[in-house]
Amino acid sequence: MAKLRLEGKVAIITGAASGIGEAAARLFAEHGARVVITDIQDELGAAVAASIGADRCKYYRCDVRDEQQVSYLVDFTVATFGRLDVMYSNAGIICRGSLLQMNLEDFDNVVAVNTRGCVAAVKHAGRAMAAAGTRGSIICTASVAATVGGMGLHAYTVSKHAVLGLVRSAAGELGHLGIRVNCVSPAGMATPLALGFSGRTAEQAEAEWEAMSALKRGAMKAGDVSAAALFLASDEAAFVSGHNLVVDGAMTAIGPKPPGFDLQ
Repeated sequence: MAKLRLEGKVAIITGAASGIGEAAARLFAEHGARVVITDIQDELGAAVAASIGADRCKYYRCDVRDEQQVSYLVDFTVATFGRLDVMYSNAGIICRGSLLQMNLEDFDNVVAVNTRGCVAAVKHAGRAMAAAGTRGSIICTASVAATVGGMGLHAYTVSKHAVLGLVRSAAGELGHLGIRVNCVSPAGMATPLALGFSGRTAEQAEAEWEAMSALKRGAMKAGDVSAAALFLASDEAAFVSGHNLVVDGAMTAIGPKPPGFDLQ
């Protein structure tokens, strides 16, 4: 029998009604965790929780823009499962707009979800872990857009750069409590969020991103990102903190690979 890497642990995953968050919820539960998933897509979130099983997974509505709701989410998790070991802050949105035509209200909303939501998650999860003496793991979803300009639209890129800065800063403050803080940075993939925004089919999006990747193993899936998050959540990453785990087939290491390019 394969080792359960999160046996006995309790995790929160935000933005878990679909995409990366849903994949992480299923994988964490498979590895022994009890999971509270949260989103503002109530029907989808409740269906995901029900499919995982009421004994292992609960759905709790939370808009991460509202700090009080994030605080209540953490309180609910501790009250329900008795502890909190892993916070995976994954909720995120995108908005359109060139820099010169940008609607700053849209910009503020992206930052409120992608960055402020992460700050609230780190704050309240960190407080709960510190109060209980838990050597927990906090993970944020950043992006290749947190490392390289031009990989995402402006508001999204700004928000994800800030997430990377938050992770590095928080790792310094929370390290003395034994709490690890990391992020996972995926390249593009055919998630419902990305497809809904771009208007592409899953096949079109996967072909586009696969062509940009130096690593030829087919298109990257949400499960590839959730597997990286599982590592960061587990005790196998006991001394990994302040780290940006990039999952992009070497795209940011060498740059997008032009079609037909070969060094040999």
